Amino acid sequence: MAKEVKFSLVFRDMWQAAGKYVPRVDQLMKVAPAIVKMGCFDRVETNGGGFEQVNLLYGENPNKAVRQWTKPFHEAGIQTHMLDRALNGLRMSPVPADVRKLFYVVKKKQGTDIARTFCGLNDTRNIIPSIKYAHDGGMISQCCLCITYSPIHTVEYYTKMAKELIEAGCDEICLKDMAGIGRPAFLGELTKNIKAIKDITIQYHSHAGPGFNMASILEVCKAGCDYVDVGMEPLSWGTGHADVIAVQAMLKDAGFKVKEINMEAYMEARTLIKEMMDDFLGYYIPPRNRMMNSLLIGPGLPGGMMGSLMTDLETNLESINKWKEKNGKPKMSQDELLIKLFDEVKYVWPMMGYPCLVTPFSQYVKNMALMNVMQMEKGKERWSMIADDIWDMMLGKSGNLPGPLSPELVAKAKEQGREFHTENPQSNYPDALDTFREEMKKEGWDFGQDDEELFELAMHPQQYRAYKSGKAKADFLADLEERKAKRAACKGGVELPQTVTVEVNGVKYNVTIGANDGSAAPSAAAASAASAAPGEGNELTSPLEGKFYLVKNSGDTPVKVGDTVKKGQVVCYVEAMKTFNAIAAECDGVITQICLTSGSSVSEDDVLMRIK
Repeated sequence: MAKEVKFSLVFRDMWQAAGKYVPRVDQLMKVAPAIVKMGCFDRVETNGGGFEQVNLLYGENPNKAVRQWTKPFHEAGIQTHMLDRALNGLRMSPVPADVRKLFYVVKKKQGTDIARTFCGLNDTRNIIPSIKYAHDGGMISQCCLCITYSPIHTVEYYTKMAKELIEAGCDEICLKDMAGIGRPAFLGELTKNIKAIKDITIQYHSHAGPGFNMASILEVCKAGCDYVDVGMEPLSWGTGHADVIAVQAMLKDAGFKVKEINMEAYMEARTLIKEMMDDFLGYYIPPRNRMMNSLLIGPGLPGGMMGSLMTDLETNLESINKWKEKNGKPKMSQDELLIKLFDEVKYVWPMMGYPCLVTPFSQYVKNMALMNVMQMEKGKERWSMIADDIWDMMLGKSGNLPGPLSPELVAKAKEQGREFHTENPQSNYPDALDTFREEMKKEGWDFGQDDEELFELAMHPQQYRAYKSGKAKADFLADLEERKAKRAACKGGVELPQTVTVEVNGVKYNVTIGANDGSAAPSAAAASAASAAPGEGNELTSPLEGKFYLVKNSGDTPVKVGDTVKKGQVVCYVEAMKTFNAIAAECDGVITQICLTSGSSVSEDDVLMRIK
């Protein structure tokens, strides 16, 4: 009898691999019936990872979105699954244990059946607690092997890891080939080994970018894989996933039992996705992400990260070229920056201990490589600026690195008095729900059905506060209007500058876009600094573009005007590329002026504060 292979539509990851944002809940509800009518899916990835953060970023409640979005699939008998970052939950940084426990309870009650848990370090100490948390919440626990290609990551390495997770009680195994660089024969052998340990359900996830994944899908299915993640037009291939039509045809020809596709419904869903792109999502999808590129084999960067990377790279390139123009040097093209970045990733990855290039550690390695490139292009040294989150990873605070840290980085850590960690990572992050409960009560915020609003604040504190205040939506609408105006200007339809008004919760915000010469509008931080009464003392300027924060964590005490600080003392942060970069005082003295408010956008060389 022919073996059946079932399909899962990775609808969340389709969008994340393409660009920066995901559809609004009204758009999701419109496309859900067409996905159901396609008739070929037994599972749909509905939420998780960056999905819920980006809901908040453009001012939408993710809890309501998840409840409404999962409902039509349940009614049709289709399972839903979500991506869970183990110790990091749904965010880039570690999460207290009590918040992790609440996470699974909330998501199951909202309609998510399967928790796909992974750790970017493949440290089973971070994954195994999630098995129990998922079971306690009533969810299926699917544990991931994050697949990459290095001297460390062998078939034996992954087989041993799978055995540990199976013995710990996971229900399923996912081969998470997040960059699509797993070699087909390698993956086939690994699948056979896992099935030899136990006839457990295996799901294969891969991205199309480097060009291996169709061959890999065939190999893992021949070895016993049960489910395959697929995408669909117009978001398949490129940095995304293989299209369900091609995968279904290939497996059917190879003798597997697969479900038929209702092509009328496929075309309906395809049209609706295109409409979403035309509405606003397409403004955040760089054209390069719709192309496959075997250059990705070298750096091994994951498809899910490439969506935001290409969008963010525009800002990084602008920062480099501003410096080059100021210093009389020729400007750099995006292609030149991309190749330098890829080369630097290949250089720093082994030195940083071979963390799997998956969220958040793919961002850490990429950010470190990009920071090195930016600093070296400006005549500074490699490793001259390392974010705290990146240090935490390299020092073992988030788990054991797969490989050794380079002697150069070990020496640098010791020079700075940094400690290496060997304890269980969760012990570094104490319970925090009571603190967030107090904040909810103080603000008069509704805890939500099944404590889901409490969970959202605890999981995404900064984004949730910006969502509640209306700032998140105002910032998003302003950014969208700027992108629309720039695109129209490129087509000759609009002459810049232009002022637009966006309204959020009854409050109107005026936003100026661009300038007559095509240069960017002044940042909010620069405008704030320019209008503030000048304080006395030395200017502390931002070394990069991002968002300004006085503290990284809600429980930290911010500095204030009048405080005495020491040279080298961290006084604020600039959040860029999803990591917080600590900014230290450059002299002893007293803070005489803080030039902007937390959450303000900041450009390179903007004045953050003055110290005398």
